[in-house]
Amino acid sequence: MECKVSWMGVEGMSFSAEVGSGHLVNMDGAPEAGGRNLAPRPMELLLAGAGGCTAFDVVMILKKARQDIRGCEVKLSATRAEEDPKVFTSIHMTFVVTGKNLDLNRVQKAVDLSHDKYCSATIMLEKTAAITHSIEIKEI
Repeated sequence: MECKVSWMGVEGMSFSAEVGSGHLVNMDGAPEAGGRNLAPRPMELLLAGAGGCTAFDVVMILKKARQDIRGCEVKLSATRAEEDPKVFTSIHMTFVVTGKNLDLNRVQKAVDLSHDKYCSATIMLEKTAAITHSIEIKEI
């Protein structure tokens, strides 16, 4: 995996990342750090990446289990250390899974498998953050 991050000029603290798949992601700093609030902060993208990684796993596992899944959201709430490095110290994930006749045990197993085995992002973040989760099922 490769990525190139480039500062977007002498004014401000905006950066552009070109990832290995060829896509571009912009980042910016907070105004108090010299940014202009034009894009997400790098740590916000790290949290979003963890949410995307685990949601991907859960959807794939539930599809393979032949669950009639129609939607999956992961709402993440994180706390960071007050001192540098301001790592994540806790992350709570709320999985909102929508579908027909979803089996709560299978959804729980999918979330557990992602957390314990498949999601590289959350497994890495777990080195500094206590990660917890809850599940909501919406029947349609």
